[in-house]
Amino acid sequence: MSSISFRHLATLLLCFGVCLLSGCNAKPSDPKSEAPPTAVVQPDADPNLVHVDHPDQFTLVAATDYAAASAIQVTGTVNPDISRTIPVISIASGRVVEVHARIGDYVKKGQLLMDVQSTDVSGAFNSYLKAVNDERLAKVQLDRAKILNDKGAIPNSQVEIAQNAEDDAKAALTASEEQLRVLGVDKDHPAATVKVYAPASGFIIAQNVTNAAAAGVTFAGSSNAFTIADLSHVWIICDVYENDLPTVHLGQKADIRLNAYPDRVLTGIISDIGAVLDPQIRTAKVRIQVENPDTLMRIGMFATVTIHGRNSQTHVQVPATAVLHLHDRDWIYTPVGDGKFRRVLVHGGASLPGNMQEIISGLNAGQQVVTNALALQNTADQ
Repeated sequence: MSSISFRHLATLLLCFGVCLLSGCNAKPSDPKSEAPPTAVVQPDADPNLVHVDHPDQFTLVAATDYAAASAIQVTGTVNPDISRTIPVISIASGRVVEVHARIGDYVKKGQLLMDVQSTDVSGAFNSYLKAVNDERLAKVQLDRAKILNDKGAIPNSQVEIAQNAEDDAKAALTASEEQLRVLGVDKDHPAATVKVYAPASGFIIAQNVTNAAAAGVTFAGSSNAFTIADLSHVWIICDVYENDLPTVHLGQKADIRLNAYPDRVLTGIISDIGAVLDPQIRTAKVRIQVENPDTLMRIGMFATVTIHGRNSQTHVQVPATAVLHLHDRDWIYTPVGDGKFRRVLVHGGASLPGNMQEIISGLNAGQQVVTNALALQNTADQ
C-alpha cells in the first residue's frame, strides 16, 4: 500500500472517532427551546368606554321610577272587516261583454260594474211572453164561462174550473216577471245583456272577471265577480304568543302604529281572541277593530300593536335627550369616574309626557346618566 493511501485512511478513521465521541457527550435536544416564543395578545380598549377632558360640562341626572300599565307589543296586518265586505254576483250566467270598474276603484251603490251577455235572458223573456199569453187566454175563458153560467148553459163547476185556470195563469205570469227582475231585465225593454250594479259603496278589493270572461254561478270558476269592502272600519290581525294570552282580554284598548305613518297613533278595541293556536309558532290570532279615517290604513299594511294590560308595572324613566338611538338600538351614558363614561345598551319604551323616555330594561332607578347623550357622543367622535 502506498504512503498516500495509508495517510488518507488514517485521516478518515480519526474524523470518524471524533464525531463518535462528540455524539456520545452531546445532550438531548429540548423541543421547548426550539419552539418560537409565545405571542402576547394585548386586549383592545373597551369601545363603549369614553374619556373626556372636561367631564363637568356634561350634566348628570338620576333615573326615576315610573308606574305604568302592563303592555305587550305585537305585530299585525291590516285586513278588511268581513262584516263590511260584500260580494258582487251575476245571477245570469254567460260571457262578460264589458267591465266598467277595476280592482282598487271606489264605487258607489248602484254604479254599473259590468255587462253580461247571457242566454238566461232570452229564456226568461220567452217564459214571460208565454205566461202573458196563457193569462190572457185564461181570462177570456173565465169571462165566457161566467156569461154562459148566467144564461144557465153551464154549471157552476165549470166556472170554478175556469177561475182556477185564471189564478194559475196569473201566478205563472207573476213568477216570470220576478225572474226578469232578478236578472236585471226590464220586461218592457228587453236586451241581450244583463247589467250588474254595485250593491253597496266601497273599494273593490278583489276582481275575478275580465272582458270576454265567464260570469255567473254556472260557468265561472268563481261566483264572485267583484268584492266590495267598506274600509271605514278595518281589522288588525296580530299574533300573540301563548305566554302573553292571559294579559289579553276582549274589550281591551290597543295602540296601533303603522310603519308607513310612524307619527300617527290609532286606537282600537280587541273584538276576538282566536281559539286555536298556530302549532308552528305557538301564537293565537287576535283581532282588533279600529276606525280608518280618510282610508289611512290600506289592506296588507304592517302595524305594530301595543296592548295595554290591567296590571301596573314599575319602569324607569329618563329625559328623552339621555337616550341615544344608534344602529337601531337605544343607549345611555353612565359615569364611571376619572373623567370616563360608559355607554350602556338599554331597551327603550314609550315616549312619556314632559319629554321623558321610558326604559324597560338595562337601567335601574337612581343610576346617574348623562342628560345629553348625543352631545357626549359627538365629543367622543371628534
